[in-house]
Amino acid sequence: MGRSPIGVGVEVGRVTALWRYPVKSMAPETVPHTEVSWHGLAGDRRWAFAAERREQSGFPWLTIRDRPGMVRYRPRCADPEQPDLSPVVVTTPTGAELDVTDEALAAELGGGVRAVKLDRGTFDTLPLSLITAGSVRALEVMAGRALDRRRFRPNLVIDAHGDQPFVEEDWLGCTLGIGDALVRIDARDRRCVVVNVDPATGQRDPVVFRTIARHRDARLGVYAATVRPGHVAMGDPVTVVADPLDETAPATPARPRPRPRSRSTGSSGTATA
Repeated sequence: MGRSPIGVGVEVGRVTALWRYPVKSMAPETVPHTEVSWHGLAGDRRWAFAAERREQSGFPWLTIRDRPGMVRYRPRCADPEQPDLSPVVVTTPTGAELDVTDEALAAELGGGVRAVKLDRGTFDTLPLSLITAGSVRALEVMAGRALDRRRFRPNLVIDAHGDQPFVEEDWLGCTLGIGDALVRIDARDRRCVVVNVDPATGQRDPVVFRTIARHRDARLGVYAATVRPGHVAMGDPVTVVADPLDETAPATPARPRPRPRSRSTGSSGTATA
């Protein structure tokens, strides 16, 4: 069933959480503000662990699907003002602090893995993921249990006005203004068994993905791409600046995405681990 035009200039919500993931599949780092670049939030998923014997697979990354306990490792950018250039320090479940490149950290993750940095990020699909607080609350009712929003590994949590669940899907095709940045909502976020993993304990609960698959066609939240880089912060309003269904509004010109050269080796991935 099609939707009605939202209307250019309409504020649809506000940012209530900003999370970057300095290391793919590890815990998020909460940030009060950050830059949105062509390759997602500054410092997001720039590091990952590649598994031996997967180099030719096209997806060599160690993820929560393989090692659910990775969610209990808490990385942070040592220099939060320059996250793309900053050393990354990881606090282990036992409280030890190790540089992301420390061989002791790789050994803790099971051996046979090495830390890799990609300047463009190690994204499974698109560089930005959003979910509304109302969608998580609705899923809690469907699943019959409280759910930590971190299960869904979004970059931005939006408190949508009206609190209608799954309203972010109505933004598909729209360009949203968030702080100084413009982002285009491009696709529903297709989920996998990663959402079964409790971000606090690393324990799996198969009911979570089963519920999303049964009631939401395995989709929850949305993916976005950067139209204009800019600064975003907690509490920023989220405003529609272009809606393809609003024929009365002028189109927002999209700047072409540059293709900067990565200083790292390997290939960048394109899901939300």
